[in-house]
Amino acid sequence: MAMAAQPALHIPYPASRTLPSASPCPPHPALPARPRRCSPRYRRLSRRSSAPGAHLKPAPSAQPAFPIDRGVRLSPPRCALGGARPGRAVTAPGGVSSQGILLGGRPWVGSRAPRAPRPRSGSAAAAMKPCEEEEEEGRAAAGGGGGDPWKECAEVAVQLARRAGQIIRKALTEEKQVSTKTSAADLVTETDHFVENLIISVLKEKFPSHRFIAEESTAAGSKCVLTDSPTWIIDPVDGTCNFVHRFPTVAVSIGFAVNKELEFGVIYHCTEERLYTGRRGQGAFCNDKRLQVSKETDISKALILTEIGPKRDPATLKLFLGNIERLLKAQAHGVRVIGSSTLALCLLASGAADAYYQFGLHCWDLAAATVIIREAGGTVIDTSGGPLDLMSCRVIAAGTREMAMFIAQEIQTIHYRRDDEN
Repeated sequence: MAMAAQPALHIPYPASRTLPSASPCPPHPALPARPRRCSPRYRRLSRRSSAPGAHLKPAPSAQPAFPIDRGVRLSPPRCALGGARPGRAVTAPGGVSSQGILLGGRPWVGSRAPRAPRPRSGSAAAAMKPCEEEEEEGRAAAGGGGGDPWKECAEVAVQLARRAGQIIRKALTEEKQVSTKTSAADLVTETDHFVENLIISVLKEKFPSHRFIAEESTAAGSKCVLTDSPTWIIDPVDGTCNFVHRFPTVAVSIGFAVNKELEFGVIYHCTEERLYTGRRGQGAFCNDKRLQVSKETDISKALILTEIGPKRDPATLKLFLGNIERLLKAQAHGVRVIGSSTLALCLLASGAADAYYQFGLHCWDLAAATVIIREAGGTVIDTSGGPLDLMSCRVIAAGTREMAMFIAQEIQTIHYRRDDEN
């Protein structure tokens, strides 16, 4: 009767009528281990043992503790072992623990595991997929391929925005050195300069070929020109007047453009610790919660945001107040001014307001917020109703195009010099 195959057992030698599991066989007990005189025939006999089956080929040695498929890499991939590093104790599949990984009964401890021959075509090993970590390393070595060329830039921007926010939050309650720029209402503090220098110095070290447009540098005489080169557009403290008066609506804004196209924006609300981010084609978020604009099209159901701008002459004030009057006569629910262009635009992106317009804001107020609004489903246009011109110092943003076009038809233009004419 046929019997089921049983797993091979390791039985210590000697055992009755069982082949020894280790080689070589010991010498016959009746023969001297090292005879002084022996004939050729005696020497031939001494090579044999009287044990049954001793003249046959010895049984193979016991299987190694970590079984190996000879058609694949000898060491398991790092991701299967929880990111094992050379020289550390590793628990391999099956519970085997050693200083390294067992290879044929011997531990491996080194910077790289020895490679085995390529798996044969059609084998199970050839069909195996590499681990995700190895795939990622391969893409990086290939120069990006389907990778994300601006991912590192976006991550650095988030880190810098949070760091700058900590500095501003601490300085908010402290005494400040305040000076003015273009008007008595256009304020700047030592914190503006410190935060801007911090952000730019870090970015220049990491990305030396990139260009920069920043509020305080431009005020000091730097050219404000947007080129095709990767360009960072930075407002170190948006809402400086709020900051001076300890009013908590203050933000850091970092935008990034390539080939004059906005790629991503990061805005950090310093006191509420809200991080707004948007990346072209990847959506907009506030602290990892996806943003969605309001879809209101009726002005009579809309809440509108705006800002005054730095000019305070009678003609400008008359136009500014006249625009608010026109929207209120159109039965808008209300018009709000919060003192921070970037945070007002973020409120629009989150659906808390339906539209925003302003004359006199700058490209560093607008760059990051534009990406966030567009990725949240909103519309950003020029006050004339045409496409947005980042350097024109004017904007209309809304949850719907219908709302934006209605506001463009209602308001009158307040003229400011372009950013790239400074």
